Amino acid sequence: MNTKYIFVTGGVVSGLGKGITAASLGRLLKNRGYKVTIQKFDPYINIDPGTMNPYEHGEVFVTEDGAETDLDLGHYERFINENLTQNSSITMGKIYSHVIEKERNGDYLGKTVQVIPHITNEIKEKIYGFESTDTDIVITEIGGTVGDIEGLSIIEAIRQVGLEKNPEDVLYIHVTLLPYIYGSNEIKSKPTQHSVKELQGFGIKPDILVCRTEQEIPDSIREKLSLFCNVRKTSVIQNLTADCLYAVPLLLEKEGLAREVCNHLKLDNYVPDNTEWEKMIEHIRNIPKENEVTVAIVGKYVKLEDSYLSVIESLHHAGFANNTNVKIKLMDSEAITKQNVEEKLRGIDAVVVPGGFGDRGVEGMITTIQYVRENKIPFLGICLGMQMTVVEYARNVLGIQDANSEEFDTKTKNQVIHIMEDQKTIRKKGGTMRLGSYKCMIKEGTLARDIYQKEEISERHRHRYEYNNAYKERLENAGLYCSGLSPDGNLVEMVELKKDVHPYFIACQFHPELKSRPDNPAPLFVNLIANIGDTPFCSEKHT
Repeated sequence: MNTKYIFVTGGVVSGLGKGITAASLGRLLKNRGYKVTIQKFDPYINIDPGTMNPYEHGEVFVTEDGAETDLDLGHYERFINENLTQNSSITMGKIYSHVIEKERNGDYLGKTVQVIPHITNEIKEKIYGFESTDTDIVITEIGGTVGDIEGLSIIEAIRQVGLEKNPEDVLYIHVTLLPYIYGSNEIKSKPTQHSVKELQGFGIKPDILVCRTEQEIPDSIREKLSLFCNVRKTSVIQNLTADCLYAVPLLLEKEGLAREVCNHLKLDNYVPDNTEWEKMIEHIRNIPKENEVTVAIVGKYVKLEDSYLSVIESLHHAGFANNTNVKIKLMDSEAITKQNVEEKLRGIDAVVVPGGFGDRGVEGMITTIQYVRENKIPFLGICLGMQMTVVEYARNVLGIQDANSEEFDTKTKNQVIHIMEDQKTIRKKGGTMRLGSYKCMIKEGTLARDIYQKEEISERHRHRYEYNNAYKERLENAGLYCSGLSPDGNLVEMVELKKDVHPYFIACQFHPELKSRPDNPAPLFVNLIANIGDTPFCSEKHT
């Protein structure tokens, strides 16, 4: 079978759910037995989102091979349950950088370098990059909306793909908004018509319209869209707001999205096996309303929920596994002090302190960690959360008042978190972080071993600083045990308190949320929820 290409564009406004649409379609095609991968083209000039403000871009999702990517890749992985790669996240910054590098190396033999064909060829090279793999279908989401000036070269490139490949091997899906006007009590199709007209002006005829709407689409509107947008009526797909994010694939299945895709691409495997996904959604919907716990995420980027998207989704996954509804409360660590921490955490069943960069809000994190440790509230620290756990313990248990991270205080004599000597040379050469998947060896007789039920795990990282081994003996003698180490024993990956001291107090240098799936949740999150006290519905432990 030839590799099939599906392109998902957006119109009218951003934030309509192109990523969820692409991810949902990927799940539906995978349930038909096809090997599916998804990639995202972002039109901005940044090389990647790694240095972008979380308030502007949301979280940075990290792949197994260490790519810092758009948060939509998290949706892709959670829906299709496949580990994506660096070729799944492409920005115009990367494209221009590669083209300029080739020009400097003389690869273009002195020719004038232009958007067409050089930039568009570089884009197509990334699209065609999966042809050497066992991938059957490549779904490519185009960031932004049609007409954005920075994305025009991407639109031109995917137009060319439609010319270069067989008609039955390329499909264009356009995701648009159908606004509902409450004053006149009607759905308006004109914005979608204008968006499709603009896309057609660039030489692309959409084969399927996915219409984001808050109301059922009347048959008359479908007919109107079909006529004015030159799309078959059966290819006008309604995308209503779902009661559960993970129910979207089933809603789109019912609407006939996958059917239309199979027809256009002439795919033989027409009948899906959605049984397991349907069971999962049925289970989620049947969780009793009274089964509810409240988990606080105490971080520094709480003004934008997307900044902690994977952590939030992982907590929901853990709730599914424990037959529990997880209510999440985002708390600004900068606003937490020793005077108000008790009030702030009143009614909270568990606490997560997630990752981050910079010193803003870290004292509030330390105060929070001390409070949950002393009051035996279930706790999970992630990345910066683990580092602040070590700092808190060194200050308040060992009595090292100036204990800190080298990131925040380069002059303190007690850098319990630091850059290791052999890492300084690497960083001087330009390597700034430990990124991607690394192995971790878990000690026997630890909480971590009980959670993972195996000696070796692999988790994803994104950080610059490490646990200072010079303080390891003192911290362990005081009760903060290093339960997970790198295979060579040099890097501390996990710290914890014993179960007879605290019901659930564990922190990790890696980001377990990046590998959590709705049908295969991350063990650290599952056990966080399972160890909340006085919750009989959480009594069964999941590992």
